[in-house]
Amino acid sequence: MIREETARLRPGDRLPSSRELMRLHGVSPVTVSRALARLAAEGRVITRPGSGTYVAPAVTRAGGTADLSWQTVALGDRVVDDTEVSGLLAPPPDDVIPLTGGYLNPTLRPAKALSAAAIRALRRPDVWALPPLSGIPELRGWFAQEAGGDVTSSDALVVSGGQSALTHAFRALTAPGTPILVETPTYPGALAAARAAGLRPTAVPMDRDGVRPELLAEAFAVTGARVFFCQPTLHNPTGATLTLERRRQVLAIARAAGAFVIEDDYARYFATEPVPPSMISLDAHGTVVHVNSLTKVLSPSMRVAGVVARGPAARRLRASQVVESFFVARPLQETALEFVGSPAWSRHLAGLGTELTTRRNALAAALTARMPAAGIHLLPRGGLHLWVRLPPDRDEDTVVEAARRAGVMVSQGRIYYPAEPPGPRIRLTHSAALRLPELAEGVRRLATALDAT
Repeated sequence: MIREETARLRPGDRLPSSRELMRLHGVSPVTVSRALARLAAEGRVITRPGSGTYVAPAVTRAGGTADLSWQTVALGDRVVDDTEVSGLLAPPPDDVIPLTGGYLNPTLRPAKALSAAAIRALRRPDVWALPPLSGIPELRGWFAQEAGGDVTSSDALVVSGGQSALTHAFRALTAPGTPILVETPTYPGALAAARAAGLRPTAVPMDRDGVRPELLAEAFAVTGARVFFCQPTLHNPTGATLTLERRRQVLAIARAAGAFVIEDDYARYFATEPVPPSMISLDAHGTVVHVNSLTKVLSPSMRVAGVVARGPAARRLRASQVVESFFVARPLQETALEFVGSPAWSRHLAGLGTELTTRRNALAAALTARMPAAGIHLLPRGGLHLWVRLPPDRDEDTVVEAARRAGVMVSQGRIYYPAEPPGPRIRLTHSAALRLPELAEGVRRLATALDAT
């Protein structure tokens, strides 16, 4: 439909705004964003930030339009599906309240302190020099200290953000075509990365205390998997935190299976109450590969993460980093080191903790008051999200689309499941809205949509 819209216009003409396209065609903002991205990739439109989207000048090719259909055969049947991840990264249209997203909104980011850290970093004499391939030693040492236990800087590898860390880990630790165990539900970005690596995600159920150890042991035995991916602290999307006892049980089960545990510790800095120590700090046998990212807690563009591993697995992860991307840009590493080594780091965490607690409580209170028929899975010890069970007679996609039309964006629950979901769910984020009153208004709009479906 949007393609037909461009065909009717002349080169240089401005397309209707995303909001107008949504209204005209009755589609979601994600659908409009994807359509415009595809048309831009085809060279049919040009997007100018802050101005709009315009019909591209006509390009004349010798012999007419190129026939690219041969690529379908050459590429084969392997699919890299970015649908769910792109949807989570898409910015909301104007006048739409975002109750979804994976990053802090601009008011919660330490932008000024990050800029000051970058200025200090750029004054370092060797900031533009080739960094050590595993990362600058001081930053590796910081990631090792954060991991805890007997981890040393030689165990740490600096990579380009948490998503890159997961991609490296999935490709390094197991072979295409093999199963990988994951919690269900789980982070869609991990599912996408695992599938892109040719792996087969296999679900292991959870409860309010995290993954169920007896079912994890059964899944290892049945599948023969050699990798288990988990988020033991403030799990996305449920908010569950794996107890200390269960962390030890998971390690014992994985060791008995001769398997690795990939610990995605993305949310440790979002904890507003005490949480158990990291799984890597409890591991004496090289079972755990630990991931800690600075992206979510600082800024989407702070693409810096640490991966901690030991033994042959660590050597393979380092080789994967070199082969795929060489190293992380040194100015970014130096900026990260400047920031976490300054008083601004602790001030940011303290202020963020207070704000996240306020926002979590405000979102939970609004849900309880406005949507009594829906159920909050649990009130997490911090984090960015609440996992909400819809009434069983509601269609999840219908509710999400009705919410969009009512002016609020939420995440449909089905994208978090590697297999069939148990019922209608949505994930609500309290950190994406710019102002606290927007949370109550967003829930009001969502409740109106739920009542209408």
